[in-house]
Amino acid sequence: MSVDAKIVKELRDKTGAGMMDCKRALVESNGDLEKAVDYLRKSGIAKAEKKSTRSATEGLIYSYIHQGGRLGVLIDIGCETDFVANTDGFKELAHNIAMQIAATNPVSINRDDVPENVVSKEKEIYMEQAKSSGKPDHILEKIIEGKMNKYFEDVCLMEQAYIKDSDKKVQDLFTDIIATLGENIMVNRFVRFAVGESS
Repeated sequence: MSVDAKIVKELRDKTGAGMMDCKRALVESNGDLEKAVDYLRKSGIAKAEKKSTRSATEGLIYSYIHQGGRLGVLIDIGCETDFVANTDGFKELAHNIAMQIAATNPVSINRDDVPENVVSKEKEIYMEQAKSSGKPDHILEKIIEGKMNKYFEDVCLMEQAYIKDSDKKVQDLFTDIIATLGENIMVNRFVRFAVGESS
């Protein structure tokens, strides 16, 4: 099957995937653009795992101001090339992650970034709660571990349930987009401002 170069270009602009990958995806999906995007995503998820260690020094600073101007987010989101940084898919990801931060107010990007004193304090609180239950020590440790995992899911951006699809974690969203765009993508830092809240 021959594929129209305009459709290949459209798919490349939409996804940031390589020219040959776009052509192969369109052949596999009989020229259907949406199916080609799905094909690229599925074939790229395995590759995404390998890409996650690569440096992401390009990207953009994205700003999101919530309706009414009382809540705003600045996000530094990185990728490997300025080509990908300019794709609609990358900009849409930046927008969705900024909305996630606005809605959920995470403390950090990953659990490794949560300050040690905060983690210790949470563990201490859970230990006190667990001790009052009168359960044996080996059960207490499992209870605390479960509560800490739940805590990290609430406060760490990458572990949160994605606001637009609660069956996915934010990390799953990144895995999908890395597979589609073919580059490592990561949140480098973010800041959330709300009128009346102290920093």
